[in-house]
Amino acid sequence: MRLLFASLASVGHTYPLIPLAIAAREAGHEVHFATGEAVHAPLAANGLRPFRPADAFYDIYAEDLEPELARLRPDLVVHEWGLPGAAVAAYRAGIPSIWHGFGRMFPAGIGLEPPVAAGEVPRLPHVDICPPSLQDRRFLATEERIAVRPVPYSEPGILPTGVGTRAGTPLVYLTLGTVFGTPELLSTAVEGLARLDAYVVVAAGRVRPEQLGDVPDNVTVHAWVPQAELLPYVDVVVHHGGSGTTLGALVVGAPQVVLPQGADQFANAEAVSAAGAGLRLLPGEVSADLVADQVARLLPRHGDGGHRDAARAVAEEIARMPAPQEVVRQLPEHLDRT
Repeated sequence: MRLLFASLASVGHTYPLIPLAIAAREAGHEVHFATGEAVHAPLAANGLRPFRPADAFYDIYAEDLEPELARLRPDLVVHEWGLPGAAVAAYRAGIPSIWHGFGRMFPAGIGLEPPVAAGEVPRLPHVDICPPSLQDRRFLATEERIAVRPVPYSEPGILPTGVGTRAGTPLVYLTLGTVFGTPELLSTAVEGLARLDAYVVVAAGRVRPEQLGDVPDNVTVHAWVPQAELLPYVDVVVHHGGSGTTLGALVVGAPQVVLPQGADQFANAEAVSAAGAGLRLLPGEVSADLVADQVARLLPRHGDGGHRDAARAVAEEIARMPAPQEVVRQLPEHLDRT
């Protein structure tokens, strides 16, 4: 079977599709991946045949993909939620397609068109990587879902010095992603976390590490870390509420303090808080004192344990979801849908 995956050219939209694409390739299917060149390197490294359709660099419109569909004639198109144009192109070409989510169904008003409103396209099944306990209730009740376990993905790398070797010292991971982080917010969070009896690893993202100045000895700042490799060692995750980091922390059962800034982050923060798997601080509430206080409540030696238990319960729920390899075996069932 020939499969075409398609995504916006960003880590947050491309990486969630990679585990299923790899599973399809490993099952012997021919896999191609349409997206902008910014994310080609990890796709090529995994044998997923990335290419940039037409003049698309970030978004892909139906007109961009139509010539590629005629060229490749895939048996199935797997397009992520951020690309309604790919759904339209596949439908016009008479090629079956399915949506692939990147987390919890995003709310209206964040700059993305809801995938269930793709114009001429009929309702399509959704590959859903969000555990049902955190998923939008209306989405669960109204959409056809193909549940698949979220598998954190990041480009391989070397873990920061000290990870896994500081026995008895809690590890706190701080990241604000690559879109919304600012030096001021990151500095405030670092100031609060530095007060704790913990080892703090910071992924600076869009903030240059030197913008944070000198940091205390228990804090190490990096432009980038291999997040998927780091998360199994982490005791608490402090982050922006991006879907990838939210799900990644839940996969390993780590409680979270979420500092949402935009897009779907506020909805993710609310869902994590409602599940008891973490805490949140809204933009007007963030201070070094409150960051330190919230994280201290979640640390294994000082916290009350309730949030950690809730996070582990979600991790167990995720572990029961079908693996990508199982879902790949279901994909031929969707070939007669146009």
